[in-house]
Amino acid sequence: MSTNDDWTTERMGDMSDKTVIVTGANSGLGFEAARAFATHGANVALACRSVERGVAAGERIRDDAPATRLTVVELDLADLDSIRAFATSFADTHDDLHVLCNNAGVMAIPRSETADGFETQFGVNHLGHFALTGLLLDQLRGTDGETRVVTQSSGLHENGEIDFDDLQSAHSYDEWGAYGQSKLANLLFAYELQRRLRGAGIESVESVACHPGYADTNLQQRGPEQSGSTLGLWGMKAANAVLAQDAATGALPMLYAATAPEIDGGEYIGPGGFQNMRGHPEKQRSSGRSYDETTAKRLWDVSEELTGVRYGLDSN
Repeated sequence: MSTNDDWTTERMGDMSDKTVIVTGANSGLGFEAARAFATHGANVALACRSVERGVAAGERIRDDAPATRLTVVELDLADLDSIRAFATSFADTHDDLHVLCNNAGVMAIPRSETADGFETQFGVNHLGHFALTGLLLDQLRGTDGETRVVTQSSGLHENGEIDFDDLQSAHSYDEWGAYGQSKLANLLFAYELQRRLRGAGIESVESVACHPGYADTNLQQRGPEQSGSTLGLWGMKAANAVLAQDAATGALPMLYAATAPEIDGGEYIGPGGFQNMRGHPEKQRSSGRSYDETTAKRLWDVSEELTGVRYGLDSN
């Protein structure tokens, strides 16, 4: 474990020659990360399901960074057609891609399905980002210098298990269990991507994982809202008010993972304060399950089959 007690966005440096994608950039952690990238000069693509909310977020960012280069591009991670359209549009309008932040997600919502029939938490949090990264990999590889894929997980991945017999929770659904599975899948993917990149002799692309600790965002409220639980909604709001750090601080691990020169592929970054729920970013260890290479390889193969996106990176 390596601490960085004083790391803040002030240490990000000039990013005026960098192009960054942030998924879910219209609110919460994604918005704060996009604003930090923009204020440091980066060309930022706000990848948002709602273009209207993305445009509004871009206007707020321009208040802090009037000269910033921002684009808002529609991306619905619950729809493989939308993911393919986004990747095509981005490649047509951008020559380079230095950082891909796989940030967007849903948490503990009632069971529903994506446009392609995936359970929504697994489909959006894992399969959507798996497909997006695969479709953008050539652009990451073709960009001069080091590029990074940063995948946002959660401390709750520790409660997750990959149920290959019921990946889509069709037979039994627990909203928190499904969330934990999706967040564990994020880590298995991030680490397996790093192994496959190196196995293919690709040294220029780094795959890094992170988690925000407990940050005050709208994410926690969507489950109670969708299930109609007024008590649950007020409970989440109260917990956020008492326990959570603000979204800008919660975004620091993702920003550190994306920009710090001392970061290596395959690392896991999270806040180093109380129970890893708050504080400045540091290098950490995730759960034992997240480093299971047999599970990671199987999940990779299943993910390629389900999404139809093939990386062309063989496992060793």
